[in-house]
Amino acid sequence: MNDQVSRLGDHSGPVLRTPLPGPRARRTVAEDEQVTSPSLPRAYPCVPVRGEGCLIEDADGNVLLDFNAGIATNSTGHAHPRVVAAVQEQAARLLHYCSSDFYVPVYAELCARLAGLSPFGEDARVFLANSGTEAVEASLKLARRHTGRPHVVSFLGSFHGRTYGSVSVTGSKHTYRDGFGPLPPGVFHAPYNDTFTHPDGTRTTVPGYLEDVLFTRLTAPEEVAAVLVEPVLGEGGYVPADADWLRGLRALCDRHGILLIADEVQTGCGRTGAFWACDRYGVTPDILLAGKGLASGLPLSAMIARAGVMDWPVGTHGSTFGGNPVSCAAALATADLVTGSLAENALKQGAFLLDRLQHLADGPHVESVTGLGLMIGVTFASARFAAEVEAACFRRGLLVLQAGDRTVRVSPPLVLREDQAAAGADLLCEAVAACAAAGIR
Repeated sequence: MNDQVSRLGDHSGPVLRTPLPGPRARRTVAEDEQVTSPSLPRAYPCVPVRGEGCLIEDADGNVLLDFNAGIATNSTGHAHPRVVAAVQEQAARLLHYCSSDFYVPVYAELCARLAGLSPFGEDARVFLANSGTEAVEASLKLARRHTGRPHVVSFLGSFHGRTYGSVSVTGSKHTYRDGFGPLPPGVFHAPYNDTFTHPDGTRTTVPGYLEDVLFTRLTAPEEVAAVLVEPVLGEGGYVPADADWLRGLRALCDRHGILLIADEVQTGCGRTGAFWACDRYGVTPDILLAGKGLASGLPLSAMIARAGVMDWPVGTHGSTFGGNPVSCAAALATADLVTGSLAENALKQGAFLLDRLQHLADGPHVESVTGLGLMIGVTFASARFAAEVEAACFRRGLLVLQAGDRTVRVSPPLVLREDQAAAGADLLCEAVAACAAAGIR
């Protein structure tokens, strides 16, 4: 690789050797598009070949500042030495053995660690899978089996995955559902973090909507197994839950014997400034889901629940590859780093970024800047403007990603330094100004 980037992580921001994408990147894109599924929603022609910290080098030797972290998966940054060492050591010892049927020490060690980090403590039980959607699927099965009830409530704007059960509870884009019906039944969607206007003109919070409308007109609460919620709405625009609203959901579930499932696939593992976003709200779910950054980018997810809830019999659920030993080793190293200093750093750098970006909301093109920790959303007045800002950031070497139609998400690795945060904020503001000057609407 180039001497220019031999210490990739030392850079504060992008270093561009070619216009983006460069010639080698363009060749890779052309080759890729000849053989890969056309369903893949590629955002822009970024072709990473090496990474360190919050920076990546592309195929042409350009240094890019990563403010999306592979959709919030590279929690400890790229190639963190402690994660790399853990992976190498475990790979040299045992690459894989099926933990559904046999006993692998690192699997049990990680489950114990996650139990201790969960709000359930010694009363926790843990199931490991490979991806966020698998954790969601497992939670839907568990909730319905444990309660004996058929229905699930989730929220408009939510994203829970693309497999059949998960897409049935996803409420963000019809694209995820079009042409795949009929989807599994028994799912109801409610407004997220919103109010409902009754015919008499009065307004209630969403728990009131569930109580007064959904549970009156569409399903009895005794038929609802679970309410599935993201503490920060992901695909719907990186919108943090209102604290009273989320606590209201907890109280509503308690009143009706409904399980509260917290989908922390994206919010968990330190991203919001605490290991779990629910910790920041003082809300304890019945089932907690983790994924994405859990193993610093390796495939791993988890469903954690109280033992009294995870009471299904032997053989009712499992996974051949879930809890792969190498992924488990990476997750243990990740947990050490997040609890050591990275959650605190996410809180600090997130506050810094929010402060640097908040002024954008004073302009005509930005509706809001919201966030929790290093999970920040800039919502624009139009989908076109958001898409143009994303592209303008890429041309400047800043990697951001849309969340929904009108929001650009900022979700850098948790190792983000303040100089990198400042550089990224300046580039994002520059991109917004350039799009405005170009007359984008």
